[in-house]
Amino acid sequence: MPVDETPRDHSSHPAVPTVIGGAMRAPRPAAAPAPQQPVQQAEPRRIRVALLDDHEVLLESIASWMRANAADFDVVLTAASWLQLVHSPAFPTDLVFIDVQLKEPVSIEARVRTCRAAGAKVIVLTGLDTADVRERASRAGASAFVSKSQPLGEVMAVARDVMGLASGAPAPRPWRPLPAAAVTLEKPRLSVGEEEALRLYAGGRSTLEVAEEMHVQFETAKTYLRRVREKYAKARRPASRKADLMRRAAEDGYLQ
Repeated sequence: MPVDETPRDHSSHPAVPTVIGGAMRAPRPAAAPAPQQPVQQAEPRRIRVALLDDHEVLLESIASWMRANAADFDVVLTAASWLQLVHSPAFPTDLVFIDVQLKEPVSIEARVRTCRAAGAKVIVLTGLDTADVRERASRAGASAFVSKSQPLGEVMAVARDVMGLASGAPAPRPWRPLPAAAVTLEKPRLSVGEEEALRLYAGGRSTLEVAEEMHVQFETAKTYLRRVREKYAKARRPASRKADLMRRAAEDGYLQ
């Protein structure tokens, strides 16, 4: 039988031996790489904001402006009274704007300390701009003090600085709502020592500072606060966390 000596071109696909039998076969062409999907960047979380001002027309006006002109802030709560603020399931927020002059007899120090203890930063936004009020708010833990006479654009620039947006700081922690208050608010009967410990602790003091101001041992102050929590628990009004206890104190008029 004649042998076909015609040269064959195997340069493009050189034959390779198979595992079985040793026969030669051409390799399969390599599969084309799958197209890469574009990586989606997570949108930065907006700053949750609460506004406290008993001038309701002004309150809604400020809220409307922020919603229309400050896309990095989310106004989730507007309150015309202190109790409305702390009773809201949206409290605490990341940032709270507080007016100094409210009809309720709750001091600016108590309001600022309560918000700070619950994890919110505070900016005092008020028409009462005096050195005394500024110092009181600052001592209580307010992050900034701005006058209502300032343009809201400038106010929000201060807010961005307070929340670290201007410096590129990480976004605040995810928000988790506080437990809902009981429908019927039963006020526990507290002893004199328990009531004083609650006032101080809810006002922003640590347990050690409560003991020092009451001139008692640390364990005594700790016991007072434990009994307060137990009594609120029996009244079906949870107060296991400090933020919860702040709310209970505000609801029952212990913050002044």
